[in-house]
Amino acid sequence: MLLYRLGPEGFYAVRTDEGEVRILFSDPYETAPAEWELGRKLEVEPRGILAPVEPSKILGIGRNYVQHAKELGNPVPDEPVLFLKAPSSLIGPGAAVVLPPESERVEFEGEIAVVLRRRLCRSSADEAREAVLGVTCACDVTARDLQRRDATFARGKSFDTFCPIGPALLVEPDLELLTVQTRLNGVVEQEGSVSEMIWNISELLVYASQMMTLEAGDVILTGTPEGVGPLTPGDRLEVEVSGVGSLENPVEAMRQP
Repeated sequence: MLLYRLGPEGFYAVRTDEGEVRILFSDPYETAPAEWELGRKLEVEPRGILAPVEPSKILGIGRNYVQHAKELGNPVPDEPVLFLKAPSSLIGPGAAVVLPPESERVEFEGEIAVVLRRRLCRSSADEAREAVLGVTCACDVTARDLQRRDATFARGKSFDTFCPIGPALLVEPDLELLTVQTRLNGVVEQEGSVSEMIWNISELLVYASQMMTLEAGDVILTGTPEGVGPLTPGDRLEVEVSGVGSLENPVEAMRQP
């Protein structure tokens, strides 16, 4: 099943395995998907699809693909590299990624994003898997020059519009069989699979939950494969995760007053 959040109200709808889109009466964070109560059929317009979640925090994982670490000249880490992106950086499908004047090189990083349906704190691997509501497409947009200049990643990762996610959550996915592809102006720039990750999704959730309590609705970006590159105004950015569909966002320069 695919779970959508639709505007302007922000209510949830489900695309069933039969292809019908129905309004969701249940709370997806309180009720197991097998028990969801569905209502009337809906016609979904692309412009009405919002980011599928409103997280309390967005947790990023750096250098989780060997070749990506190498392409940036970084060593392969001995343990996961954690960083936070500001929740205000989040946008949904169709919204523009805006390039800020403070950076001379903004890059795309297509990723598989995980969304939780329950709290995790010092969890086991089984608890981590059971806490996953679904996965979606994401782009960890990064001001690379600022990231390299700063001691922490916060500034380079957190500009407004630097975290497109969507268009839907693939509910109860097989976490071992996911793939991600990034296209820029129709050209494939990145391709990766969870099988290529240094740490798999369950391991990342277990590790992160030792440092911080992860809440229902939180987003975990699981790392990007090699092939990152710069964005320029007028670009069309697409990230596709298997079973989810494609997240599409235009790229614009910030308008100066």
